[in-house]
Amino acid sequence: MTYRVKTLNAISQTGLSRLPADSYEVGSEVSDPDAIMLRSFKLHGVPIPASVKAVARAGAGTNNIPIPDYSALGIPVFNTPGANANAVKELVIAAIFLAARNIVPGATFAHRLEGDPDSMTKAVESGKKNFVGFELPGRTLGVIGLGAVGILVANAAAALGMRVLGFDPAITVEHAWKLNPSIERVASPDTLLKAADIVTVHVPLLPATTGLIGAEQIGHMRPDAVLLNFARGPIVDEAAVIAALEAGQLRSYICDFPSPALNKHENVVTLPHLGASTGEAEENCAVMAADELRAYLEDGNIVNSVNFPAAEMARTEGATRVTIANRNDPGVIGEISTLVGGAGLNILGLLNKSRGDLAYNIVDVAGDVPTALVEKLRAADGVLAVRIIA
Repeated sequence: MTYRVKTLNAISQTGLSRLPADSYEVGSEVSDPDAIMLRSFKLHGVPIPASVKAVARAGAGTNNIPIPDYSALGIPVFNTPGANANAVKELVIAAIFLAARNIVPGATFAHRLEGDPDSMTKAVESGKKNFVGFELPGRTLGVIGLGAVGILVANAAAALGMRVLGFDPAITVEHAWKLNPSIERVASPDTLLKAADIVTVHVPLLPATTGLIGAEQIGHMRPDAVLLNFARGPIVDEAAVIAALEAGQLRSYICDFPSPALNKHENVVTLPHLGASTGEAEENCAVMAADELRAYLEDGNIVNSVNFPAAEMARTEGATRVTIANRNDPGVIGEISTLVGGAGLNILGLLNKSRGDLAYNIVDVAGDVPTALVEKLRAADGVLAVRIIA
């Protein structure tokens, strides 16, 4: 069987090479694709072919994908958490130095100097007092969000001698184990905001996190504090930031998301969304996305989906695999088992996983699956999608 994968952005060839040429057709012109792979392409309002079974983003954020629409169709959406974490971490650490040492305004001042060497030297000596910064040891960094990026930032800052406060009410056990033991976890963001010299946010863009840092939160910060945002632009209320800067309630704002309003302010440094813009990060994301698609298309396994539960089951030798995406309603799994049994098929392996309103089932059965059974499964109340994988 040949699987068709449509790419909507330029994807690293290192990642695409994970999809074997003898069983995958991959490219931007692929028709009737089984899957879509993308980076920043905006899928909102864009119709997708009925043939699509999965969507994978080579990156962590998925706000460019209409996830509720795809969930209703039983389509898992994959992302690549942690694949670009080191790249983002390095840029955040660079931003901390930019803020602490006033590097951007200092460089701008130096670049604009004119005259002969002697006059420039005099201008440097008289002007450098305007760019006096501070050193990091003993300063406090507040990290909001201790996921893949937040943990790396926190650990790196601790290694630089900073006191680090972290806030994340949903930190995983895996991530908690990776934290430097010197990092202090706080119970509320207000505690962190009041104590930090520099605050950095590392949370996904969701309805609950839009405007997470607004006028009220900035009001808790020290007037000489620095705010960093290398997550997503709307997580920080830029109007509140500008108002705070103009009122002297904030030292500076550094982010990866330029805007007309931000770019006009002298105490703002914006970068052109460089967080994941390294060759290594692009390769890592593409490799992970390709592996996720391959695991799903070939075996029905789900790893790193943002809407469906994680579900992995080894293939049963000689079995036909049936995968079923459904609403997480009572009685659905019972009806599925009844229909399979009623078709005279012996179930050799069964996995049922749920996540919120959605559930996913992997069923290995002995023998071929009749077309009539597939039609009955698809017609069952609550079932969103059915696949047969030989």
